Amino acid sequence: MRKCLIVVDYQNDFVTGSLGFAKAEQLDGRIADKIAKCRNEGWEIVFTFDTHEENYLQTNEGRNLPVEHCIKGTNGHKLYGRTAKMLKESDKCFYKPSFGSAELFEYLKAERFDKVELCGVVTNICVISNAVLAKTALPESEISVDSACVASNNGSLNRAALDVMQSLQINVL
Repeated sequence: MRKCLIVVDYQNDFVTGSLGFAKAEQLDGRIADKIAKCRNEGWEIVFTFDTHEENYLQTNEGRNLPVEHCIKGTNGHKLYGRTAKMLKESDKCFYKPSFGSAELFEYLKAERFDKVELCGVVTNICVISNAVLAKTALPESEISVDSACVASNNGSLNRAALDVMQSLQINVL
């Protein structure tokens, strides 16, 4: 059985940077432990990176969320804390200019994992976007989101996103 853990956007800017929030910081140990456990069990580990250029404020997203973040080459773009130390050179990384990753979708479709689990931030934006892409790429595979390893800066949107994912037959653990 082929398994994949997707760590979504656990970057400095979403934890302690320009879009950081306390609940994100609390995930670090849990995400790092999950990576270690999955790696020990032979899972593929992949990371997504929210990735913007210097012209971010001129983009559609920048006009709707005018807070510069995850600019390529900055400290805010890097992975956060213990989770950053878990990244191995052999891990696949997807640098995405938007909420969901088209490259990740194609990778999942080609690799045909039996089980995919997601963790990271932000639940109601990038986590849900990539969970839906995973479910679309692998409609017969088990797709899960660990509710103890995701967070949003808005508790009601976090809960709503988990409810929507569950309604889309994505397992919420």
